[in-house]
Amino acid sequence: MSDEEDVQLEEGEEEEDQVPVECKLTEQVCGESLSLLCKIGNGLSHAYVKMDLRGKSLTDISIVSAFVHVRYLDLSDNKLDSLTPLSSLTHLLTLKADNNRLTSAALPQMPYLQRASFQNNSITSTEGITHPLLEVLNLNNNQITEAKFDTDALRKLSVLEMRGNQLTTTAGLGLPKLQRLYLGENQITTIADLDKCIALKILHLRGNGETTNQLETLDGFSKNMVALQYLNLRGTKILSLKPEIKKIKCLPMLRGLILKDTPVAKEEEYRIEVIMNIRNLERLDKDIFTDEERQEAQELYRQREEEGKLSENNPDGAMFLD
Repeated sequence: MSDEEDVQLEEGEEEEDQVPVECKLTEQVCGESLSLLCKIGNGLSHAYVKMDLRGKSLTDISIVSAFVHVRYLDLSDNKLDSLTPLSSLTHLLTLKADNNRLTSAALPQMPYLQRASFQNNSITSTEGITHPLLEVLNLNNNQITEAKFDTDALRKLSVLEMRGNQLTTTAGLGLPKLQRLYLGENQITTIADLDKCIALKILHLRGNGETTNQLETLDGFSKNMVALQYLNLRGTKILSLKPEIKKIKCLPMLRGLILKDTPVAKEEEYRIEVIMNIRNLERLDKDIFTDEERQEAQELYRQREEEGKLSENNPDGAMFLD
């Protein structure tokens, strides 16, 4: 066999490896995957309600539609490109479908679904996620470019993870019950709609210092975000400390701020400038402010006040400098 034929054979084998071998879920495998016997219906009957189908290289799960009493389903680490057979599983409480080949997380409305995870797929849209009791949703490491959530339907959603997608803005994420939002490693350059997140406590917008989340300004934060306690901006491109700090001074509950690996973190007296502007802050870059730092900030504030360098628009005496 010639070298050219060897190369062609190897290339053909590589292409063949990329095509998933059909693997259909069988009744026997389903039976072996069931556990957790529980009462169902009026309490006079019983059924197994937990099904674990992880890591079975499945491409076809059509038969799962017959297991209508399943409440806890794990389909992670397979080769699925569709979740259509789940439409009859209306009693689902938790669903995991990580590490598959899904391009959509859309499902008919599941009236009891509380937790769902679809990380490490190829999902491109958030449409079709309308489960009224959903509290925790993981969409990490997909290919989503725009958030289009039905805020009326997702009235219970409190934790949303969308790290490692292709979002350029936070528009569409104004979910009023949201408490934790993780958006690290996206392409975010603008903040929008977060003023609707009145319950938000934790916000991660971390970049990698090079290509992701290249925020340069902090426009978009609002006094309506009355619950925000922790803000992670590590690795973003915040360029100027004093004018940008002013924009998050409106967050009354902010206690932890991460600005490590940003251009402003290299500025002289960086920590002192931050605490002088946001007095309620307890930690910067995970380091607690010392009494000495607070004292130094107070002295610098007084010095600048005497020099007439404080903003005239400062009737409440808060430590913000123009």
